[in-house]
Amino acid sequence: MKKKILFGVSLLFGLMFINSGLNKFFHYMPMPKDMPENMMKLMGAMMEIGWLFPLVAVAEIVGGILFITSKFRALGAIIIFPVLVGVLLTHILVAPSGLPMALVLLGIEIWIIIENREKYLPMVR
Repeated sequence: MKKKILFGVSLLFGLMFINSGLNKFFHYMPMPKDMPENMMKLMGAMMEIGWLFPLVAVAEIVGGILFITSKFRALGAIIIFPVLVGVLLTHILVAPSGLPMALVLLGIEIWIIIENREKYLPMVR
């Protein structure tokens, strides 16, 4: 039962990041009309740095795909972790309305990291 729940949560988590990464390339989801001015400035600054958005998008897509598969889930969690830290800091400092969702994603990420902790031990030794 735990494996099925873990797979379902990992599937949704991975698809969310894959969707976010693909949207950075193809812009198929419109920007909300009521986006805070600080968030618009932040997005503009990130777009000004030409290589940052594609880098984050690739990390989201690759990490999301790896996160879905049980064999590579630990690697996907490591790839997505820095992106998730950025998402969390953005919602803490700039747009607090998205903080609950960011905290849920962080909780899932921590759960996966704890579940795969034996795979990380060689990196720390």
